[in-house]
Amino acid sequence: MEISLHLETYIEKHRYKYLALYHALRDAIMEGRLPGGTKLPSTRELADQYGLSRGSAALGYDMLVSEGYVHSEVGRGTFVAQAGPAPTAGGDLAAAPLALSRWGERLLELPPIPGSGGAKAPAGIDLGGGGMSMELFPYAEWRSAMTYAGGRGGEDMQRGADPAGDLGLRQALAAHLRVTRGIHTDPEQIVLFSGSMQGITLLFQLLLNEGEAAVLEDSCYSGIIRAAAACGAEVIPAEVDVHGIRLSDWDARLVLVTPSRQYPTGAVLTLERRRQLLDWAERHQAVILEDDYDSEFRFGGRPIEPLKTLDTRDRVIYIGSFSKTMFAGLRLGYAIVPQSLVDAVLRAKTLYEPLTTGLLEQRALARFMARGDYGRHLRRLTRIYGARHRHFCARMREKAGHLFSLMPGDSGLHVYAYWLQPPEAFAAFTAAAAARGVTFRDASGYRIQPGPPAAFFSYARWDERQLEEGVDRLAAAWEDIRHRMNG
Repeated sequence: MEISLHLETYIEKHRYKYLALYHALRDAIMEGRLPGGTKLPSTRELADQYGLSRGSAALGYDMLVSEGYVHSEVGRGTFVAQAGPAPTAGGDLAAAPLALSRWGERLLELPPIPGSGGAKAPAGIDLGGGGMSMELFPYAEWRSAMTYAGGRGGEDMQRGADPAGDLGLRQALAAHLRVTRGIHTDPEQIVLFSGSMQGITLLFQLLLNEGEAAVLEDSCYSGIIRAAAACGAEVIPAEVDVHGIRLSDWDARLVLVTPSRQYPTGAVLTLERRRQLLDWAERHQAVILEDDYDSEFRFGGRPIEPLKTLDTRDRVIYIGSFSKTMFAGLRLGYAIVPQSLVDAVLRAKTLYEPLTTGLLEQRALARFMARGDYGRHLRRLTRIYGARHRHFCARMREKAGHLFSLMPGDSGLHVYAYWLQPPEAFAAFTAAAAARGVTFRDASGYRIQPGPPAAFFSYARWDERQLEEGVDRLAAAWEDIRHRMNG
């Protein structure tokens, strides 16, 4: 099916083609040009029709799914929803008129991060979804910490905190990072956020003026691209290889890197490149944002030192999150900010959050860490996830080694894999796997520029038997394609 979107007009208005596609389709739905129940073209058809990459088409569709404008049905396709989504409240933005005067129009036109909405996961084994198996979470210890955080009779539930967040948690976090990551920091330099992406977006807006350049790894998390777009930054894509980001003498004020485990490939930045990156930042008076998103889970080899531990000139802002180690609903991230920037960061954060959110959970987590429950929880997860990681990789090499080449690694909660069969067969394989009841992420959604087909497999939430079943279904899906091709 062909649809008319006048996409050229949207491409002129929006920096990235996936955003242009999203806005064009959303407007067509809202204006009634694509009525409820209309079946949309496949991502391949849409990409061919408008000269897009399949990654851009898929990312545009994902955004529409996450907002409820369209829905996908396994084996049938993507359809326009019967009614548009309800408008969302803008309470947080309304509390920050100064921020809106500078960034508001651009912020308001950006759709939510793909995957953040309530899209229903397909039945079967979803190897694309993250998060832990919640039966592994220590509920009793967490309930005890939550009770303690409220105070006797709930007396502490009305007690506030400064914009940096609960001091007790910042102290516990500083002690934890000193032991586990070798980072020595003052709790006053730690700022807590409602998730690491809130911190990253705010830092982009503070450190970059419109039109200034930011270097991003290619591939990277799509939310990072959106954060740069929100402040009008010129994005410089930096190639990533098996040793991490490939350095150049960029003319830029900021670079965001994931050196301990590149997202999504899993590559570890070499010591030589780390030192070169710090030298570059010093020469250009630039800032490095180090996103250490899942460093807690290492299953072998020596621990990887954060870039922050090599930083002697206060060029690195270290960013972390609890979403991988606790549970996604906690929405708690943090940044270690150079002393010279602390006041500016807190003033900006106060614009968005005049009152720090989630204080009860912050205080509970401080208690959870101080009692040693967090450390025991991490050690248990590391043992279990390590066994699942080894089992999944071994099964993939045995049963699907002709389909994917796995990126080497001994840490993290996902595996990145390059497609070994003809590129044009990847979409058909993805559909065949879905028909078999197993799904995964198309890694093209993380790229800034087109690249070879690859997949992103999350394994942590499944036990070994389920992982075997998932991989066996992947192998069977390829056999389905071969049989159809052979008639």
